[in-house]
Amino acid sequence: MTFKIGDHELSAPVVLAPMAGVTNAPFRELCRRYAPGLVYLNEMAMATPVVHKNAKTDRMISFGPNELPRSQQLYGSDPAIMGKAVHILCDADRVDHIDINFGCPAAKVTRQGGGAAVPAKPELLRAIVRAAVKSAEPYGIPVTTKFRMGLFDDWLMHKRTGQICAEEGVAAIALHARTVQQHYSGEARWDAIGELKDAVGSIPVLGNGDIWEASDAVKMMEATGCDGVVIGRGCLGRPWLFGDLVEALSGREVRPSRTLGEVTEVMALHGRLLAEHMGEDHAMRDFRKHSGWYMSGYPVGSEVRRRFALCASLAELDDIMALLDPTAEIVEGGERIKRGHTNGPIKVALPAGWLDDETRAGLDSDVSVPDDAHVMALSGG
Repeated sequence: MTFKIGDHELSAPVVLAPMAGVTNAPFRELCRRYAPGLVYLNEMAMATPVVHKNAKTDRMISFGPNELPRSQQLYGSDPAIMGKAVHILCDADRVDHIDINFGCPAAKVTRQGGGAAVPAKPELLRAIVRAAVKSAEPYGIPVTTKFRMGLFDDWLMHKRTGQICAEEGVAAIALHARTVQQHYSGEARWDAIGELKDAVGSIPVLGNGDIWEASDAVKMMEATGCDGVVIGRGCLGRPWLFGDLVEALSGREVRPSRTLGEVTEVMALHGRLLAEHMGEDHAMRDFRKHSGWYMSGYPVGSEVRRRFALCASLAELDDIMALLDPTAEIVEGGERIKRGHTNGPIKVALPAGWLDDETRAGLDSDVSVPDDAHVMALSGG
């Protein structure tokens, strides 16, 4: 199966979701080794610090020398700022694809009406998307969007959001099939992905939520009619999942789960790529969370997990892995152990009055910009 983002034809309709502190250049390189030719999104960046040339944000928007397409997700609630940020990145030839995030459930932004609350104001949403598409168009850079189903079960807006994005010229849309209230709890509601596909017609729709194994992607596409999948938590500690997805979506047999020896070989490579990217000390602190994900489902014992969680050097990482049985296999059901965020449901933070019927009705024409320009770092949604 092939899929295109702008002029970039992919080897399969698969996208890596941005995850803060995870989808940096070393992790993306590791994933590409198993499946080149997919979309591997960088960590989400704020539009405001892009415009104001914040040094930390500027360093984060970096790609490997042979990385194509260079895909960057942006977050912002101000159409003017979003348009400027997209122009800056495109004019400097730093990206090949821009994805706009409207799914962030963080209370500090939804409380201001930003993040995943923006789709509740459809005309503001339209203005943000229009600004991004207009700024990217002269450079031939495709713009895509990602969002959630809505705020609560009785305040869903995925179909309207998708229709607006399609009308404003985005190249594809992605739906995380959970509400903000669900956060990362419960099951993703794939039916909503099918509803979105029916609502927007020909524009490509990607589904996100609860793809833990390659077979899940096949099931999602068959059940919903969506055009591809977005992978988030399912690849944590399992970068080879992208290779499995290409095989499954091409109708080929997917290889069995990796032995512990194969997993530790990947861990060693991952640790070294991180060390090259950020220095060994910082890399090892960063790698500790990855080691827990890599070990999920393997019978290694609590002492080994504790040592990984305190690992301070590449040599120590090698020493710990040398103690493990390379022939050990993952426990039954281990592939489906949830990794990353699992919290929820949550109390959704919204601006004062938004739950009043009169105020809620007025949001349809409200284009006031949320006061979240001070936010410098967030995870996506």
